[in-house]
Amino acid sequence: MARLVECVPNFSEGRDRGVIDAIAQALGSVSGVKLLDVDPGADTNRTVYTLVGPPEGVAEAAFRGAMKAAELIDMTVHKGAHPRMGALDVCPFIPVADITMAECAELAKTVGRRIGAELQIPVYFYEHAAASEERRSLAAIRAGEYEGLAEKLATPAWAPDAGPARFNARSGGTVVGAREFLLAYNVNLNTRDRRLANEIALNIREGGRAKRDAGGEILRDAGGTSLKVPGRLKAVRAIGWYIEQYRQAQVSINLLDYHASPLHVVFETAREEAEKLGLIVTGSELVGLTPLSPMLEAGRYFLRKQGKSAGVPERELVEIAVRSMGLDQVAPFDPAKKIIESHFAPAAPLMSMAAARFVDEVSTESPAPGGGSVAALMGSLGAALATMVANLTVGKKGYEGAWADLAAMAERGQALKDRLARAVDEDTDAFNRVMEAMRLPKGTPEQQAERSRAIEAANKAAADVPLQTARLCLEAIDLADLAARKGNRSSASDAGVAALASRAGAEGAALNVRINLAGIADEAFKASAAEAAAALEADARRLCDAVLARVAAVIGA
Repeated sequence: MARLVECVPNFSEGRDRGVIDAIAQALGSVSGVKLLDVDPGADTNRTVYTLVGPPEGVAEAAFRGAMKAAELIDMTVHKGAHPRMGALDVCPFIPVADITMAECAELAKTVGRRIGAELQIPVYFYEHAAASEERRSLAAIRAGEYEGLAEKLATPAWAPDAGPARFNARSGGTVVGAREFLLAYNVNLNTRDRRLANEIALNIREGGRAKRDAGGEILRDAGGTSLKVPGRLKAVRAIGWYIEQYRQAQVSINLLDYHASPLHVVFETAREEAEKLGLIVTGSELVGLTPLSPMLEAGRYFLRKQGKSAGVPERELVEIAVRSMGLDQVAPFDPAKKIIESHFAPAAPLMSMAAARFVDEVSTESPAPGGGSVAALMGSLGAALATMVANLTVGKKGYEGAWADLAAMAERGQALKDRLARAVDEDTDAFNRVMEAMRLPKGTPEQQAERSRAIEAANKAAADVPLQTARLCLEAIDLADLAARKGNRSSASDAGVAALASRAGAEGAALNVRINLAGIADEAFKASAAEAAAALEADARRLCDAVLARVAAVIGA
């Protein structure tokens, strides 16, 4: 999966459709970035946009949106119900896939500095990008709003983190930062009583409820601030309400950090509190999009709760999560639309084929898909078979001592199976890039030089892909070894086939490494790759032979 960042910029315009659309066009103008939602509010006079894509693309898109807002929004005439400080009021960057919060914070600072330097707008950094604890809170930075910004900028303690320390009357100021993904999540109850829903909300939300004495009076500290009884869950805000459309009450939840309080933990905690009140949770609802991660965590949790292995395909984990939390009770839950990563799934024309069609395609005169893709598929099948043995063992009587190891192995096996499956298309893509490089023009010395460079780079990539495939196949043989040693004895032959398929994948991939080295001029690269391929081949044979010996001992052959 590609590295993905979400950005949710809030702009101070929610009424003028022309301005709203122009900003949307600017945000969506960067290749690879998808504008997934535009949510204008007339009363707030504010529009919230949601865009997702690779970090560099999202950063560029956010800046283009800021530039368009500086051009079209005049804060001197802006009025609205929502607190605001500038045309681009707040711009958070949020990690989605394969990127850290620290990286998102650096991305925020890069964009903020660019806004400050090129647009001459004062910029403050907040949350995980904040330079100090005093500036971590968005509310603290935005206190006084646009009308108080000039005075704020004149105070040394509130000098901006980027941009000029002077008031920009037209654009105001901007707050840029990095934060966790916010999940808007509602838990459905078999009641229409909002008060009961709110009672659950008070018990689960981090802020809890006011502390009271025996007479019901709110207790306060010496300064007059009411004391609180904290709720059960960190990073959770919640209230109870009634939805006429559904004819049931809901606990409406903002989950500010699903790492601190996972989605399934929020659901289970709400269910426990509902039971105390004699209520039943009938389902739940995710509003908007979600990253894949909390869905996978939830699927694994509910499978483990059943005493099952969680080492199943991702789509099954998602389905288990949907069914267990009733995420489709009030509206369909379509993973292709609701899960962010689904919008960025890489094309896989080969792995999307039916098996018969793929075999037919391999058999034609076209050179791709060829041995590299078939080797990757063999490795993927080997990893899948080893994982099957693990899943057939977890929960089976007589193998209790192996359940934990094999459950963990099944999860590793699923990830390895998926990675090798992606290599099926990657190998063919690499071959096609070599062909494209060879078709480049060569009429001038400059064109010849550029063509040579492109061919060299493409050949190196074509060797790198099967080299990685061979390494992954070696890992698959390790899984087969564990399956043979600790797995269900009735499936020992499957562990043996897993090892054989993975060995075929490793040796086949090594062959493809060597044939692609012939067109490479870089002798150091060639020597290193050839040495690595030979070592992987030898290891694959040795490990596979050991697995087969164990299998033979089990089945008595």
